[in-house]
Amino acid sequence: MSVLNDSRTIEQIKEHGLTIEEVERQLGLFTKGIPSLKINRPATVGDGIISLDERERARYKKLYDQTVLKGLRIMKFVPASGAASRMFRDLETMLNDHDEIGEAELHLDSDPARFSKTFIKNITSFAFWHDLCEALKADGLDANRLLEKKTYRPLIEYTLTDKGLGYSSMPKALIQFHGYEDGPKTSLEEHFHEGMEYATGPDNSVHMHFTVSPEFDDKFDARVESIKRQLESGEVRFQVERSHQLPSTDTIAVDEENEPFLDENNTILFRPGGHGALLHNLNELDSDIVFIKNIDNVVPASRRNDTIEWKKVLAGVLAELRNTIFSSLKKLDQNPDSKTLDELSVLATGDLNLTLPAEFETASDEEKQAILIHLLDRPVRVCGMVRNEGEPGGGPFWIEKEGEVNKLQIVESSQIDTEDEQQKAVLNNATHFNPVDIVCSITNSKGEPINLKDFQDPDTAFIASKSYDGRNLKALERPGLWNGGMAGWITVFIEVPVSTFNPVKTVNDLLRDEHRQ
Repeated sequence: MSVLNDSRTIEQIKEHGLTIEEVERQLGLFTKGIPSLKINRPATVGDGIISLDERERARYKKLYDQTVLKGLRIMKFVPASGAASRMFRDLETMLNDHDEIGEAELHLDSDPARFSKTFIKNITSFAFWHDLCEALKADGLDANRLLEKKTYRPLIEYTLTDKGLGYSSMPKALIQFHGYEDGPKTSLEEHFHEGMEYATGPDNSVHMHFTVSPEFDDKFDARVESIKRQLESGEVRFQVERSHQLPSTDTIAVDEENEPFLDENNTILFRPGGHGALLHNLNELDSDIVFIKNIDNVVPASRRNDTIEWKKVLAGVLAELRNTIFSSLKKLDQNPDSKTLDELSVLATGDLNLTLPAEFETASDEEKQAILIHLLDRPVRVCGMVRNEGEPGGGPFWIEKEGEVNKLQIVESSQIDTEDEQQKAVLNNATHFNPVDIVCSITNSKGEPINLKDFQDPDTAFIASKSYDGRNLKALERPGLWNGGMAGWITVFIEVPVSTFNPVKTVNDLLRDEHRQ
């Protein structure tokens, strides 16, 4: 008997908000595999990526400022569900592997030792140093004395565990990133300051939405209220929303034989479906224009100018696209003549990077009208692209599907068959990567919300190798939010400077010049 026919399993599936049919579909992806995307060529400047000069940037910034005054609803959307455990992974390894941590352990020939050496050498430079000292002091320990004695384990332990700051289990949003004269600021607080600069609506409110793990709701809410008390004035107010990744977006895990993975209670294991699961959260936003940016990509105030400028530039490009698309749809709604249809087909294949179906040329005017409405009436995204300098991240490519080069997409390396030498060569020739710097239009010409789920590509899910209690498993991740989750969107790529991309993947990234005042 299939495990899916077990009454307890059926109840578990229902509790997740899933159906038997959906779980069977997911199991089918493991058995038949997920086809790789075929990349035709990298998107480059002049071929899929637009480079703007100073005059153009000034025009788009002005256009965005004018758009804000027209009353469009603006939202800043920040995926912030993830814990900071990866930031401190090497430090965690040192704690687990060594009862004592001194000079000898820091000079071992291992990545965790080298990482920990850098961390300890610069520990007084971190924004959380003062709080760490206070946590140690509460237990009768002197941080500076521990450094003098080269007794480093308590310093690492009180940074990571609940004995002190508890950072290894804290969300990145609540980690103190940057030091200021008036005290440290968390990445969450930096997003508030940043949002004030480009996401303030005509009512002087900054609308922000964060995705949060449920276990951190109370800490998150408390921090938000504290920040609002500090920053709100008669001129600026904050409207802050938070949401969770829904259990119904979880996916089933399987063992190495592609059978449902059973945990220690003989219960099917479901796992979070990756950031692509947040498409549901994005779909629920009550907004016209949405800025998307990761929680860890923030800089201190003294280095924020480039970020503010380019956010407005990208939004200005989006505003112009919206105006063009909406006016085109209006023309299409008014029984356009052949000349108008030809003009709009040129717009679709040119500025909007869309592909007309093969039958378009021989179609009647009425059929052409329907095809163009179908192509234009969809969500729009303008994505910043940074020149590739070795940072990880998905890249912009022209992809082939159904035998045609038909789409600009953000593609992760895991979606590409790197065993194919030709595909590997295309991947290696990429000039830019995606820093998750996206501005979206998610309403139609009537101001109505678009169902974003209609424009994802379900064939672009991921299968990843993971483990659970020391046992290997395969995990299914839903199409990535800015990859397959937006595959059917109208997409435009703009080159942005690397100064706008300053992620914090490990705690030692906070030692970079970009994160210092």
